Order: sequence, then structure tokens, then C-alpha cells
Amino acid sequence: MSERPRTEPARGMRDFLPDEVRRREYVIGLITRVYERYGFEPLETPAVENIETLLGKYGEEGNQLIYKILKRGEHEASGQADLALRYDLTVPLARVVAQHQSKLPRLFKRYQIQPVWRADRPARGRFREFYQCDVDALGSTSPVVEAELCAAVSDALTELGFNDFVIRINHRQLLTALLAWAGVVEGQQSDALVVLDKLDKIGADGVKNELAARGIEAEASDALLSFFTSHSGVVLDMIAKAIENDAVGSAAWTNLQDIMHLTAGTSAAGRLHLDLSLARGLSYYTGAIMEINVPDLAGSLGGGGRYDNLVGMFLGQDIPACGFSLGLERILVVMGERSMFPTTLAMTPADVMLATFDAAAMGDAMRVAATLRAAGLRVLVYPEPDKIGKQIKYADGRGIPFVALLGENEITGGTVTVKHLAAQTQHTYSQSEAGSKILEELTQRG
Repeated sequence: MSERPRTEPARGMRDFLPDEVRRREYVIGLITRVYERYGFEPLETPAVENIETLLGKYGEEGNQLIYKILKRGEHEASGQADLALRYDLTVPLARVVAQHQSKLPRLFKRYQIQPVWRADRPARGRFREFYQCDVDALGSTSPVVEAELCAAVSDALTELGFNDFVIRINHRQLLTALLAWAGVVEGQQSDALVVLDKLDKIGADGVKNELAARGIEAEASDALLSFFTSHSGVVLDMIAKAIENDAVGSAAWTNLQDIMHLTAGTSAAGRLHLDLSLARGLSYYTGAIMEINVPDLAGSLGGGGRYDNLVGMFLGQDIPACGFSLGLERILVVMGERSMFPTTLAMTPADVMLATFDAAAMGDAMRVAATLRAAGLRVLVYPEPDKIGKQIKYADGRGIPFVALLGENEITGGTVTVKHLAAQTQHTYSQSEAGSKILEELTQRG
């Protein structure tokens, strides 16, 4: 006898049972409504992209995490790949804008909520398949774009029940100015940014060791780390010195101040915190960068930034762009641990279950169920004429609040007897009014 196949999903992947799906849909629905309030439009892209679309867009470490798809047929044995699973939603967006530029408005605001795949090491809140909730605006260099993105994600998290998050903000051009001032040569600046992005994960000593391993001199490394360990007054002095003769760095500093000023009248007010250690490891960022953190989660709930050159890789001309991505999985982890889901969230398969006494009544049961559904109720028809006690026990075990009994007397009289299981009450209604009566009780009892 052959060994039975394994039933668990692949490592880093998950099955979602009904209650989990309902929680996910609740969060996705709320985020979608917030994004649409800001004028963002929906977009979807394929799960699979041409491999050249993705390679070279995420930096050295990102390239290693791309799930490649082997060429099919006779080429499969070669190990060559021509396709890959989507790594994020930003690069596919850039491709779409380049492909469909003539059909899109000059200022294109889109949201996209779809899964992405990364060959990463699974950890708490980190999976190989996960959803991103992206919101992006293309076509403008105004700091209003960054301010609105911060406000939109802040609205979404606030409405989900978060009240202790901060939005860390920095600027890639300011970082470049600081790196140059610290003595990091231009050819090593990308490597330095990748390492600095790990500061909260591996600590100052870990960063110093990795910078040394990448050939960055100890003097430059010490100068960099002094930025991130000094108090705010010293840091501001360092910034002033670093941008004193650097027009690009000075403009970046002004841009950060403009963004923070523009959020003053939004839900993001007071939540933006300048953090010079924020680097965002992806190589396509060109301007302001942001990341959202809560106290009890290592890592972030989301992040983003400006990437003015990415569309130009596909189009041949640059289009200014900026985006923010909320990580659905991490939001769900924290909400579950904090018991943040509303008690009114429907976690049952139906509002009412229709029970019958014998097989001959099943046709009548289907007709009554259709009437109840037309009234706006979720109705489950128990498919077998089991003992009524067994049927009621099933409904109670699934959390279904009402059981509609359809026996011989009810069929003859055109009625239905409705039992409210929690209240242990029952009433008989005409079949035409039963739906409105059950809805009324559902409303009264929350």
C-alpha cells in the first residue's frame, strides 16, 4: 500500500478556514472603503510576470527571494526560468502604466489588494504567500501625494481599531547626503542602505559588522551609527552640516518638512516621526520613505515611499510615483492577539437554519428558504430529515441563532415556527412575514 500524501500546505503557505476568511474580508473591505474615499481606483495584475520584469528591481537580496518558474517542456531540465511569481504590487503597477499609458489619466490613483510571493524564511507574521494592500499615485511630484497616502493608511488603521501606531518617515536623498558626509563612497551607498535597513533587527553591533564585511571603513560606519544613536538635538546639528553644501540633500529635508506640515489636519497628524535609521531595503525608492510600526510587533505593518524612476525602466521616460502598502497578514496577527475584531462580525454560516421532519417536506423547505433569502437572510437548509434534536444541536454548534421548523402543521397552515436558540423562545409566523420578524430580532439582539 502506497504512503498517503501529506495534507499540510507547503511551508510558508496557509489554508484559510471560514472564520479566518471572514476576518480577512472584514479588514480588506474596510481598507478598500478608505482607499476609495481618497479617490483611488481598483487595479488587478496577473500572479505571474515575465522574469525580466521583476529581476533587478528589488536589489541584491530581493532578487534572491523571487519565486522563479522553470521553462516548460523540453527546456525544463535546463533549470532556466522565464517567468516568476509576483514579488510585490509596485513593479507590476509600473509595467501596467507603461503598457496602458494612453488609456490612463495623467494623474492615476490606484489601489490593489492581491497576494504576492517571496521565497523568504517564514516567521511570526511573515509568510511566503501573503496579501499586500497597496495604494499609489502616479503623475505628480507634489508632497500632497505623500501626505494623502499617510492620511489614507492612518484612516484605515484607526478605523480598524489601532491607536498606538507611528509612521516613521525619512528621505532617500537625505540618506544619500548623510552617507556621503559620513564618508561612504558612492559605489558602496546602496550596500550601506541595505544594511542600515536591518538596524532594528540586528542592532548597532550587527550593522557595524555587516558594514565592515561589505568593505565600508570603520570611520564611516561609526559616523553613520552616531546619527542613529544620538539625541534629536545632535542629530539636527548633524543634518544641518550634512546638507550645508548639498542642494539635493537640502531639498530632501525641505520636502520632509512639507509632508509633515501637510498632514497636520489629517488623522496622520502627530503620528509622523522622523527616523534617520529608516532606509527601506528596496532599491527603487528615490524620495520620501515611510514605515508603520506598533509596539508589540517586530517589523512593520506596512511601508512605502516615492519611486520616480521605476516606470521609466519600462516606458523610457520617468513618471513621478509614490505608494504605500499595508501588510494584511501582520495586521491580522496583531488584531487577533489584541482581540480587536468587532463582536458583531458575523462568524456563523447562516442567520437561520431550516429544519424538516420528513423527506416529503424538502420541496416546501426549499420554497420557504427562498422566501427567507429574498428577505435578506442567510439561510442554511439542513439536507436530511434527522431527529429535530440532532438538527437543533447542529445549528447551536455552528452558532446559528435561529432554527425555522417546518412540520406537517406548518406546511398545511402556511406558517413556520422559529426558535431563538440563545433566548430559548419560539414563535410561529406566516411564511411571508417570517423573514422580516427574524431580521427584526437579529437587529434588536445585535
